[in-house]
Amino acid sequence: MKMFFKFAAVLTVSAMLTSCYSYTSVVGKGAQGSQQVTKWNHYVIAGLAPVGVSDSKAMAEGAENYTVHTRQSFVNGLLSAITFGIYTPTVTTVTK
Repeated sequence: MKMFFKFAAVLTVSAMLTSCYSYTSVVGKGAQGSQQVTKWNHYVIAGLAPVGVSDSKAMAEGAENYTVHTRQSFVNGLLSAITFGIYTPTVTTVTK
């Protein structure tokens, strides 16, 4: 029973110390409005091989000032866990 509680404690602490993958890039002066375009990026083998990656410059549609936020959402992480890391999607949002 003591071993079970140690295992549960380690599992709980490790789950609490994890975070979602996220990074933000600011182009020009950054987003000047609130218009957003969101697309999924598709990777395989734990994100090592891109299959379909969005082009943030094309998503900005010629805007000079915008913010790019790429992250792994809960749904993306869930899909990655279900496929044991074989398929690892992310989401890119461009705010103009």
